[in-house]
Amino acid sequence: MTIHPMESRYGRDAVRSIFDEEKRLELMLEVEAALARAHAKVGNIPEKDAVAISKAMKGVKIERVKEIEAEINHDVMALVKALAELSGDSGSYVHLGATSNDITDTALALQLKEFVEFLSEDLVNLKGVLLNLAKKHKATVCVGRTHAQHSIPTTYGLKFAIFASEVQRHMDRLDETKPRILVGKMSGAVGTQASFGKKGIEIQELVMNDLGINAAMVSNQVIQRDRHAEFLLLLALVAQSMNKIATEIRNLQRTEIAEVSEGFGKKQVGSSTMPHKRNPIIAERICGLTRVIKADAMASLDNIPLWHERDLTNSSCERVIIPEACVLTDYVLNLSINLLENLVFDKDNIEKNLNLSQGRIMAESLMIKMVEKGVGRQEAHEMLRKDAMKSHEAGIPFKDVLLNDKKVMKHLSEKELTSALDPKNYTGTAKEQVDRILKELG
Repeated sequence: MTIHPMESRYGRDAVRSIFDEEKRLELMLEVEAALARAHAKVGNIPEKDAVAISKAMKGVKIERVKEIEAEINHDVMALVKALAELSGDSGSYVHLGATSNDITDTALALQLKEFVEFLSEDLVNLKGVLLNLAKKHKATVCVGRTHAQHSIPTTYGLKFAIFASEVQRHMDRLDETKPRILVGKMSGAVGTQASFGKKGIEIQELVMNDLGINAAMVSNQVIQRDRHAEFLLLLALVAQSMNKIATEIRNLQRTEIAEVSEGFGKKQVGSSTMPHKRNPIIAERICGLTRVIKADAMASLDNIPLWHERDLTNSSCERVIIPEACVLTDYVLNLSINLLENLVFDKDNIEKNLNLSQGRIMAESLMIKMVEKGVGRQEAHEMLRKDAMKSHEAGIPFKDVLLNDKKVMKHLSEKELTSALDPKNYTGTAKEQVDRILKELG
C-alpha cells in the first residue's frame, strides 16, 4: 500500500530508489565499513577485522535491522547490532568511536552525491531543449506583454533564450554548492572527536576519501544544517524557474491568446464532462508540485537553529523533505523537458495578437522615429499618447488616426509611418542576443 503520491504517481524510479530504505541502509553500511578500514589504517584495529566487517556488511538484511529496531527503538543501533552479528569476533569493532549522525549524515551526503548526477543531467537536457527553441524561433515575432497588457513586439526566440540563461545560472549554482553539500563527518558525540583519540582528524579524512566526499572542517554532533538548507533552496529556485516557464505557457494557451499550447494526444481526455477541453495539465502539474518543493525549502531553514550541540527536531523533518524535494525536482524538470519538446505554436494567432491593438503597440517605435526627425522626446510621447487613446476609444486603427494628425505627419512620410508600424521592424537586437546566448551556452 502506498500513501504518498510520490511513491506511485510523481517521480522516476531511478531517483526514488536513491532515497528508499534499502539504499539508505546500504549507504550507512558503507560508511560503517569505511570507518573500520580507517581504524585499521591508523592502527586502532587489526586489518583482518576491518576486512571482516567490510565483507559482513553485504549480508545485512533490512528485515533483521527492523526486527532489532522494534526491540530497542533506535535505527542506527539496530544497524550496528545487525552488522556486528555477521562480523563474528570482529563485531566488537563495529561503529567504534562513532555517534549515530556520523553514519547518517555521511550516508545522506552519499545519497545527495548520487542525486546530483541526475540533477546535473536534467539541467543540461533542459538547457539544450530551450536553446533549440530559441534557435528555431529566433525570428518568430510576437507581442510582448507587461502588466498582462500588450506592450511592444518581442520574439519567442528571446523568451526561450532568457529561460536558457536562467537554467545556466542554476547549473553554475549547483557547481558552486557541491563542495558544501557533499560533506560527511566523523566527529563523535559533540564534535570533539574524543572517542577517536588523537587520530580523529586523520580517521575522518580517511573515511571521506574512501567514500569520495569532502570532510567537514568542523562540526558538532551533526553536519550544520545551513548546508542542507542551501541545497533545498537551490532546488526551490530551480522549481520556481519551472513554475515560471509553465505559467507562461499556461497563459499563452488561454483560449483568448492561444499562441502556444501543450501537445495533446489523439486519445487524450481533457475533461470528464466537457468533451472539447484541451487543458494544460502538464504545466499545471509543474506549477502545483513546485509549491511543495518551495515548502520543503522553507522547512529546511527551521532545521538550522538546533539546540546546543544538536537536538532531534531536524531528523524527522528531513526524512520527509529531502527525499520529497529531490524526487519532485527531478520529476518537475523532466516534465518541463517533455512539455517544451512537444509545444505547439499557432502562427496565425501569434500574428493576430500582434495586430490586436490595431497598431497601438508600435507607438514607441513611432516616438523613436520622430525623435530621430528632431521632435523632442516628451513632445513626441504626448502627441502619440493622445492618438493612441483616440484609437483605443474609437476602436479605429492607429494608422488611420495618425494619418489624420497633421502634427505627426509633418514629420513623417506615409512610407515611414507604415515601416514604423510594422512589428517585424521593431525587435531591436533580439536576434543578436539569441545568437550570443546560443554561442555562449551551446
